[in-house]
Amino acid sequence: MAVINITEKSEFENTVSSNDLVVVHFYADWAAQCGPMNEVLEELVKQEEFENVKFAKCPAEDLPEVSLKYDVSSVPTFLLLRNGKLVDRVDGANAAELTKKISVQISKIPIVIPPKPPKEDLNTRLHKLINADPVMLFMKGTAVQPRCGFSKSMIALLDSLEAQYKTFDILNDEEIRQGLKTYSNWPTYPQLYINGELIGGLDIVKEMHANGELEALLPKKQSLEARLKSLTHQSECMVFMKGNRNEPRCGFSRQLMAILAETGIKFDTFDILTDEEVRQGLKTFSNWPTYPQVYVKGELIGGLDIIKELKESGELLNTLKGQS
Repeated sequence: MAVINITEKSEFENTVSSNDLVVVHFYADWAAQCGPMNEVLEELVKQEEFENVKFAKCPAEDLPEVSLKYDVSSVPTFLLLRNGKLVDRVDGANAAELTKKISVQISKIPIVIPPKPPKEDLNTRLHKLINADPVMLFMKGTAVQPRCGFSKSMIALLDSLEAQYKTFDILNDEEIRQGLKTYSNWPTYPQLYINGELIGGLDIVKEMHANGELEALLPKKQSLEARLKSLTHQSECMVFMKGNRNEPRCGFSRQLMAILAETGIKFDTFDILTDEEVRQGLKTFSNWPTYPQVYVKGELIGGLDIIKELKESGELLNTLKGQS
């Protein structure tokens, strides 16, 4: 987030009406102390502890009505406001006092932690995973990096048939690893499912291939670009993340889910940890190297930082609706 440059009274009123703490520097170009204090503001805005604080600067002499209202008679002066009301101020170039007063005001803001969504029972989760794609392979490792000989042989067989399939790395989730054995009454991995039904392990799949039964059951693989285009258009709003909406598996994804939940917007998620091809390919496809990634009508909006900026500016809801 950058320091907001206020040049009009209406801009000032819109900025300080925020529920967040707003720090406004009243300055003048001719005042020697104002330049260094503007640099202080540029540093404060980068501090992680102040990520929910808005910083702005305002030429005091260009907005006489505002300066008069808040008794700004000299520069530099710093006003700390919330919901348009003055909560504290610093008169003069005192960076230490300014930082201290901002910290004090932050400590007065109640931290609202969104309630943790109820955890899905294991059987429901397993059912969803098995049906996450017409062809699901539960294996050790990924299609790019199989981590046992049986999984490697299964991948080689499916790839030789140019099959379209999705994988789940059971080494990343011990609950799934153990639960799926009981759920399907099949004690070993890999396990191949087609249209939600267990086909079996490597031996059975090899046998079906030898008998000519397997290929007809397998959808053909799309090009990666076509697949990514299809995935990004799967829903009006698509989120590619680590984990899913109920169980985010990184801090950035968790923060994004909390923000999107507040909007009430409908969105779908794709767990990039379950598909290494998508995880790596989407970075190139959209020229965006990190996750999570948010798409609206197939167009990349950005990651967590962009979503936060849109929220701060009041543009998030319209953007997620494709109205920006």
